[in-house]
Amino acid sequence: MTGPEQVRLSLDPDLQRRGAVDGAWWPASYDAGAELPALIAAIDQHLERRVLRVGLHIDTWDNIPRRIAAPGRQVKVGWFRTIDAHVVTLITSGMEPLNLLVIPPETTPAAAGKALTMATRCRGRTRPGDILAAADHNSPADGPAEQELSLAGWDNEGGRTRYDTVP
Repeated sequence: MTGPEQVRLSLDPDLQRRGAVDGAWWPASYDAGAELPALIAAIDQHLERRVLRVGLHIDTWDNIPRRIAAPGRQVKVGWFRTIDAHVVTLITSGMEPLNLLVIPPETTPAAAGKALTMATRCRGRTRPGDILAAADHNSPADGPAEQELSLAGWDNEGGRTRYDTVP
């Protein structure tokens, strides 16, 4: 089991809820029973708040327990088909739900690093899948992949396409 200091996690530093996700998590596997305890401990430590519930997509994860043991409590785990398959939601005490992009375990370190960074920078309606696609793009960080990502929500909502000229 990995400790909180070893969890591959990035969070938007101010958690202002400006994007579709509040950060990203790169688990080592899709084994929820093995991966969630370290994530819960890392969020508890980083936010200085207790995770009370976790929600995830049932078809994405294996070995989904109903509860995860955490210091002084049992964290309830809910599984759904209606949430984005690339997101895990954590309910903590005293704040809005925390939505984290789940980077597939088999992602290359370079692409995962980009996704961990982009998930904290995305604003607006960028979808989690758009972040993963842009991160997997063979371009340097802050290059065309992020520029394309910044327009993804706008394009999908009927706005200017990436092929239109910008005044």
